[in-house]
Amino acid sequence: IGVSLLLWAMAVDGGISRWEGLLLTGLLIGYTVMLIRQSRRETATTQVAVDAEYAQAFDGTPRGWDAHWGVQLLLILTGLVLLVVGANWLVEAAVRFAQDLGVSELIIGLTIVAAGTSLPELATSLMAAVRGERDIAVGNVVGSNIFNILAVLGVSASVAPADLAVPPTMLDFDLPVMVAVAVACLPVFFTGSLIARWEGALFLALYAAYALYLILHAVGHDGVPGYDAAMGGFVIPLVAVTLLVLAWRHWRAGPGQKR
Repeated sequence: IGVSLLLWAMAVDGGISRWEGLLLTGLLIGYTVMLIRQSRRETATTQVAVDAEYAQAFDGTPRGWDAHWGVQLLLILTGLVLLVVGANWLVEAAVRFAQDLGVSELIIGLTIVAAGTSLPELATSLMAAVRGERDIAVGNVVGSNIFNILAVLGVSASVAPADLAVPPTMLDFDLPVMVAVAVACLPVFFTGSLIARWEGALFLALYAAYALYLILHAVGHDGVPGYDAAMGGFVIPLVAVTLLVLAWRHWRAGPGQKR
């Protein structure tokens, strides 16, 4: 929430300057150092749980051809190269796609490119959830969002020859939505320290509604006013009330309640 609000404040003047990019990069370094120090101060009980988790994951069974660290390093480097090449292809194809459809590159970036670049995170979280590593599933999403703002945007703004432009539509709508979603995660994360399946479905439905909103506005559909009225007058308030009720019930029941 903090880095989202900071980004929104930086974008008020219509751009992200080099000095602001350096500030974001510096915050990333400080955040990383804080996490390292925090991990070193873990209690003995936490360390025992971590050791048991690793013992369960690596139970001494014979490993395959990728057991050697050299092979693992080669796989990591190969994956990074393929990731860079794939990202370049994705951006080029998205720009051409936007030109062919006659829509804004911002819309393509907020939908197709954003979804495409999030596929590795989605795959990681899905595999972690299936294997029961739910902490990794949640931490991967939260950590990647923080990294995208502090590192990706920070480094890009630091090396760019000019300020990174922030379109007015992003400042008026997309950035507030980003902050609102971050705030909406708080009651979900705090209610019993669990994320229920219906809550995940709720966030997925909200993203679908957001993407549909962008598409309708991009093509100038006649149903935009009605869609705006339905979302602003019913759906969003209903979601907000639901999340507030969840947080209130958890606060009344105490932190030990399970769902």
